[in-house]
Amino acid sequence: MKKIILTLSVAFCLLQGVQAQLKTPQPSPAAYIKQEFALSNVELSYSRPAIRNRAVFGDLVPYGKVWRTGANAATTITFGDDVEFGGKPVPAGKYGLLTIPGASEWVVILTKQLDVTSPAAYKQDQDVVRVTVRPESLPFSLESFMIGFDNIQPTSMNMDIVWDRTVVTVPIKANIDGKVMAQIQELEKGDKFPYFQAAMYYMENGKDMNKALTWLTKATEQNPNAFWVHHQRANCLAKLGKKAEAIAAANKSMELAKNAKNDDYVVLNQKLLASLK
Repeated sequence: MKKIILTLSVAFCLLQGVQAQLKTPQPSPAAYIKQEFALSNVELSYSRPAIRNRAVFGDLVPYGKVWRTGANAATTITFGDDVEFGGKPVPAGKYGLLTIPGASEWVVILTKQLDVTSPAAYKQDQDVVRVTVRPESLPFSLESFMIGFDNIQPTSMNMDIVWDRTVVTVPIKANIDGKVMAQIQELEKGDKFPYFQAAMYYMENGKDMNKALTWLTKATEQNPNAFWVHHQRANCLAKLGKKAEAIAAANKSMELAKNAKNDDYVVLNQKLLASLK
């Protein structure tokens, strides 16, 4: 009898354990963003509370106090490259993202602390940078809190913190020119140089256009049917003021694009030719 009672007791405890694992939707669901940027990625982990008919800034989120910038777990951001965050240098690495909201200005903080979920846990001596920004008003209300990236360029983008009718923007920049130029110089020593990619980097970053043209010409020799390469060669010639050669290159690109049934490049070449008249 004792053995049966013990068995039933164990079974009851196990059943209670199973019942305790009920999974329900999170009121502030977690979000994870991995944004390709510069030569690596920026990764962001945070949770998204909703307004739910509440007053947000100045009430639910008090002014003048450290906020985890989300809900639940601490908000973190990881930079794969060294960056400038709001104009201030930040080494590659993982940081806690905190804010101090205010009616007329916000302080955005990157901290070495990765686990701050309340003002009491925050230690100012662990700050990496502090950036002061002005909040802007939206013409609409966003129900769910959001952090995202926009205006993404090869070496710059914005981080937007948005909730209710408020948006706060922090610019992020990456200085990768030295790394890219070092790669190009090293690859020039080999026999498989990426002519097209190197030429495009030169064109997009205002470097030696004559060198870019030389590389684009070699790229067309390697792949004569690559209409996209011919098109960029035409762009390069146009930038150098070589109008007649640019027109010829654009016509060649358009012919190849038509043969490949690529309407997008047909249109791009038509626009380029129109600009060269």
